[in-house]
Amino acid sequence: MEEREGHTELMAEHADEHRPVGRGTSEHRALRIALVANALLMFFEIAGGIAFGSLALLADAGHLLTDVLALGLSLLALHLAEREPTPRHTFGFERAEVLAAQVNALLLGGVTVWIVVEAINRWSDPVQVEATGMLVVALIALLVNAASALVLARAAGESLNMRAAYLHLATDAAGSLAAIVAALLILGWQVERADTVASLVTAGFVAFATIGLVRDTTHVLMEGAPRGLDAGEIEFALTSEDGVLDVHHLHLWSLASDVPALSAHVVLAGHPSFSEAQGCSDLLKGRLSERFGITNITFELEDEGQGSARPAGRSGS
Repeated sequence: MEEREGHTELMAEHADEHRPVGRGTSEHRALRIALVANALLMFFEIAGGIAFGSLALLADAGHLLTDVLALGLSLLALHLAEREPTPRHTFGFERAEVLAAQVNALLLGGVTVWIVVEAINRWSDPVQVEATGMLVVALIALLVNAASALVLARAAGESLNMRAAYLHLATDAAGSLAAIVAALLILGWQVERADTVASLVTAGFVAFATIGLVRDTTHVLMEGAPRGLDAGEIEFALTSEDGVLDVHHLHLWSLASDVPALSAHVVLAGHPSFSEAQGCSDLLKGRLSERFGITNITFELEDEGQGSARPAGRSGS
């Protein structure tokens, strides 16, 4: 039992080493602020949309409902990602944030379909819109959405989870802006269908954000190479180091959207001792960390001419 607990503690130490510096506190705070602000705004827009007969406001409120769910999901995923690894989940739970981002993308897609269906219905049967009230609500919504999106953007980094939450709010801000334009068109030129057009514009922004998010989350879940990292360039960097004859079976993937990982077989010149091989491994890991930002690394070291594999372990071991 003590041995197992010791093993779990060791795994936790490794997880801390590979976790991005500064991640967690700022993200939690940003998500909480955005969650509270958007929950209040959602009820305000629902009331305004019903009172003033605006589909654009109701469409934005429907998007806000998914925002509130998405932000709550993002917070939950962040808590899961910070849990320590276990013997059953040896990589920890960092990929929970990628799964949360993909679920958020599906929510965005559902909102897009709902907005388009409602807009089509309203195009054939226009509804009278009280533009002044719509304008006031949309202006307040724009301020809240823009401020919330800015808070999340500053804390997002490379996290797909945070990016998903940010995209929810950024597209909401775009929807609020479209609603403002629609209200001005109705007030100034009595263009009643401007409200419907604004809702379709909002749907377009949401669809665009959804496609990119689904693509990027799927890339991570399919073990694709992290964006900005090229396997050929990394292999060249390794073979350029003194004492390295060859590199093969090089694999790049992401444990989470902002946690790149690498494994490779490295052939060393001559017949180095265990300590010499370990020293070379540590040097190579340091080079990769400095140049490419990769800290989660596993090498299999092989002697020249023998091909015998020597596991060098993960970086930091």
